[in-house]
Amino acid sequence: MKNSFAALIFSAFFAAILTLATDAAAQSFGRDNGKRRDIAGQFDFYVLSLSWSPTFCGAKGNDGRNDQQCGVSKPYRFIVHGLWPQYEKGFPDFCRSSEPDRVSNSVGRPMFDIMPSMGLIGHEWRKHGVCSGLSQSTYFETIRAAYQKVQIPADLAAGTRDLMLSPDEIEQKFIAANSGMTQAGIATACEGPKLEEIRICMTKDLAFRDCPEVDRSGCKLRQIDVPPAR
Repeated sequence: MKNSFAALIFSAFFAAILTLATDAAAQSFGRDNGKRRDIAGQFDFYVLSLSWSPTFCGAKGNDGRNDQQCGVSKPYRFIVHGLWPQYEKGFPDFCRSSEPDRVSNSVGRPMFDIMPSMGLIGHEWRKHGVCSGLSQSTYFETIRAAYQKVQIPADLAAGTRDLMLSPDEIEQKFIAANSGMTQAGIATACEGPKLEEIRICMTKDLAFRDCPEVDRSGCKLRQIDVPPAR
């Protein structure tokens, strides 16, 4: 009898511990395939991603798919791909927000000088912007402020001739042009043998900072093509 009673107590205790563990896990992870439930505003830093537009527009099909960016008489050089909230390892996405999913023309179109596509603007808001914890208008104001913090190296800003550079050479050009930027705070991404984008790590106050995980993810090719803007 005593053994049965002890077994009953042990079972109840084990069930309670299991319930507590399950509840704790549920708070840290969503119900969709065990993915962590990301919370808006809870992140460590930003990545400002600057896309090299000539590579995007030169890819098969993109010139016709995005006339706002590619079908213009004055070609773009670097445009903002996005401003992405990051963890020290990994990143949040698709956080819950009380803000609307759709970005209105009144908010999006004033960004066309640096982010020339309503499709891009809407996607970046829904995937990344909602995790900033900012309102739509403040998030896009923050994107512009981050973009204005970065000085584009002169030969890349001109975009008048084809360049063959190593990822390290591209990064060193940015570092030389931007006080406080370091090798560990910038990464070059490539699309095949061509420059795709530059990813620059920033604090929530938009100061340059190091980001080892982002830096390690950079392009590993020895040289890449930086096609001119035509």
